[in-house]
Amino acid sequence: MPTKKETRSRQKSNLEAVVRELRTLVKKSVPAFKESVNPWGVPTFESNGPICYHMTGKNHVTFGFLRGTSLNDPEGLLEGTGKNLRHVKLRTVEDLRRRALKQLIAAAARLNRDDPGFNPMARKRKATH
Repeated sequence: MPTKKETRSRQKSNLEAVVRELRTLVKKSVPAFKESVNPWGVPTFESNGPICYHMTGKNHVTFGFLRGTSLNDPEGLLEGTGKNLRHVKLRTVEDLRRRALKQLIAAAARLNRDDPGFNPMARKRKATH
């Protein structure tokens, strides 16, 4: 039986593979994307503004869409209750092979192309009087 340390190490390695494959998937789905890190240190994929982001947790990679509430999600992959953001929890590389995930990425890129400038993560300045 593997130790806790061995299990965590294997899990971390699996999640690192998920992130690598996620980057490849986004690159194939949105060839003109660029990667950046937002002001909160979160890796973000951009094309005509930020489209999606990822964060690695203990047991899964959170792959979020900044305009998630505007995306059609017939397979119910998106989770969350915020005003704009929705996310998909990715636990294995196999999760990335879902056709519906590719469709969400493409739809998010189209949304940014057709209506650029939307950024719910942008820092808002307080008005000064």
